[in-house]
Amino acid sequence: MAASAPVPHATGFPAEGRCGYYVEKKKRFCRMVVAAGRRFCGEHAGAAEEENARKRILCPLDPKHTVYEDQLAKHLKKCNSREKPKPDFFIQDINAGLKDETEIPEQLVPISSLSEEQLENLIKKLKKASEGLNSTLKDQIMSHPALHDALNDPKNGDSATKHLKQQASILGNIEKLKLLGPRRCFVEFGAGKGKLSHWVDIALKDAEKVHFILVEKVTTRFKVDGKHRKKNSVFERLQIDIQHLCLNKIPLLSKEKLPVVGIGKHLCGVATDLALRCLVETYAASCEERNEEPLAKRIKNDKTEKEINTLAKEGNEKNVPEKWTPVAGIVIALCCHHRCDWRHYVGKEYFKALGLGAVEFHYFQRLSSWATCGMRKTSLEASNITTMRKDNQNDNSEEHDDGGYRITDDSAESLSGFLTVEEKKKIGHLCKLLIDQGRIQYLQQKGFSPALQYYTDPLVSLENVLLTALPKLSSLPETSA
Repeated sequence: MAASAPVPHATGFPAEGRCGYYVEKKKRFCRMVVAAGRRFCGEHAGAAEEENARKRILCPLDPKHTVYEDQLAKHLKKCNSREKPKPDFFIQDINAGLKDETEIPEQLVPISSLSEEQLENLIKKLKKASEGLNSTLKDQIMSHPALHDALNDPKNGDSATKHLKQQASILGNIEKLKLLGPRRCFVEFGAGKGKLSHWVDIALKDAEKVHFILVEKVTTRFKVDGKHRKKNSVFERLQIDIQHLCLNKIPLLSKEKLPVVGIGKHLCGVATDLALRCLVETYAASCEERNEEPLAKRIKNDKTEKEINTLAKEGNEKNVPEKWTPVAGIVIALCCHHRCDWRHYVGKEYFKALGLGAVEFHYFQRLSSWATCGMRKTSLEASNITTMRKDNQNDNSEEHDDGGYRITDDSAESLSGFLTVEEKKKIGHLCKLLIDQGRIQYLQQKGFSPALQYYTDPLVSLENVLLTALPKLSSLPETSA
């Protein structure tokens, strides 16, 4: 019988070819492979006096790893955490909104620490501000033939089916708004794996001149971008925070002058506000200032009269807008209102007009989590509740509603019990509605016709509200004859 490798501490020997450092916390030797003639791995070499007295220190760029002190200068030049050159489309805080220090509230106590009277006053303000708002939105639960086979795949689990239903409904809504056509650039914010753009591309088939820009803050695994090899579709992925993204500096957009359609599936709180400002202020306003040439005029410069008539006919059949506008439309599935931020919020004017400010906004965005965290009815369900992820505006996960359960330090259980679960749910929904209404007013002021609707069943996702917006016809530039 072959002898096993000696790994217990009692033997005094590590496994052959492995690091000789004993990890007290794990009660075993380090299992890293060592270099020839060495006793310790790179991480633990600093613990050995015999390693030429070389000292390892924490990397100043990322303390999660160490480096030899005498090689620090060399390491900083190639460390993966070093600051890399910024692309032209990176402009610091261009979509952040104005920072007014007087608006930033001082350290506020959590909701769980508020007295019953303070909480009642907040709820009274909320209900007064919400008077006249329609709390029941229109159902626009749709589907699209492009996802028919995927939806009926017997191999799908519950999670896959849930995502596909949402993607199908978003795609159906995009088509209903006549945004699913050729000569467009779809910008997917918080793209993650890029599946929403994937289905848009499938639905468009062989439409000409279709571009996709996938914006994601973090590195993403298992992307589907590489599956697209159609000659008429171009995919470009940008790893950048939406806060610093200047669309009109992207060579693709500055060169092609294509109308942009902003899309997103479950775009977390603050990221929605940043994306809206990126589209309708940074990009659309910049294009208007440059007095961009209308689409019809650009076509005329390059085509004969016969070709123009043919293109016009095809355009009518394929939903090409008669008038060119920098932003042809916006379709964003909303999510995570509790992760909004007053500085970046686009609806400040709306809140101020209601006599509300940064303090009320802070508490309303926290209370919005009541809409999805008061659903526990059995001990089995309670055992499945997960804690909220760390605050990250562009969460890399495919879904942000955690199956409908979301617990924060302001959870329903931590509060005094003068409100029922149903009352808390209604308050949470009112907070979401009020925050979204500020976004609606913002888009109206910027020349858009926005709307809110339910795009999926709450049994599929409790985050089931879709924000759509089309430019008002009166705000579009006239095309040249």
